[in-house]
Formats: sequence, structure tokens, C-alpha cells
Amino acid sequence: MCDGKRVITISYDRLSPEALEAVITDFVTRDATDYGMTEVSLQRKIAQVRKQLTSDKAVIVFDESSRTCNIISTNDPLLRNHKR
Repeated sequence: MCDGKRVITISYDRLSPEALEAVITDFVTRDATDYGMTEVSLQRKIAQVRKQLTSDKAVIVFDESSRTCNIISTNDPLLRNHKR
């Protein structure tokens, strides 16, 4: 995902509340998402990611080649030369 060829950033506020909730929920429930030794509730994970999006610490990206969405840090090297 996100091989840099055809990646589009999507501002969280351009999505409907339902679509945003679905993207965040999909992201936090992936197998590779790790929150350490402490168990964190789904609602808390969603709230944490939403806060990162609203504070511009994370951004939603859409990879046209794989037709998938992801949420990445705004410091991610993928965004270094990418204009939002």
C-alpha cells in the first residue's frame, strides 16, 4: 500500500461522518495495529486517531493503484514531496 505512484491525501473533513468513522474503524481494527501491553477499547482507539486527524498529526491517504485507504503520520516520508 502507498507505493507513492498514485497516492491522494484526503482531508478528514471532506468525508461524511459515517465514511470517516468507517475509515478510522477499519484502520484501528487491522491486525498490525499495536497499542502495547495495555488493552485499549475500540472507542478510545477511534477517538485517538480522530484527534490525530483533527490536529493535523495524521492524514488519510488513498492509493489509486490498490484502491485502499490508510491513515499515516504527517511526518511519513511518503508525504515529503506530496502536496495535499
